[in-house]
Amino acid sequence: QVQLVESGGGLVQPGGSLTLSCAASGRIFAIDAMGWYRQAPGKERELVATMTGSGHTNYADSVKGRFTVSGGVAKNTVFLRMSSLKPEDTAVYLCNARLVVYDTSSYSSYWGQGTQVTVSS
Repeated sequence: QVQLVESGGGLVQPGGSLTLSCAASGRIFAIDAMGWYRQAPGKERELVATMTGSGHTNYADSVKGRFTVSGGVAKNTVFLRMSSLKPEDTAVYLCNARLVVYDTSSYSSYWGQGTQVTVSS
């Protein structure tokens, strides 16, 4: 019913930049928020940055000042601009959307398949 498709991952040197993109499609009635999480090998999934439909943003302390979430929740898209990347940013980055599907009455959380970001020299 709902698909989240991410793109933009890859290999980058420390100090470099990358921009991730995520587009949601399907039988979407409304989206409350979209954002990004990441999961490194052997670690739990953690929040990176989120954006609500009203434009409110939230960032993990570890990425504040380096990452910027943007896009249009109303347009079913969200981006993550990552700058000053560090090796510890290496992880699979997953797009998340909290939304209501047509013919339902409650919000549910949906996930993309993830895109690998590797920061290494």
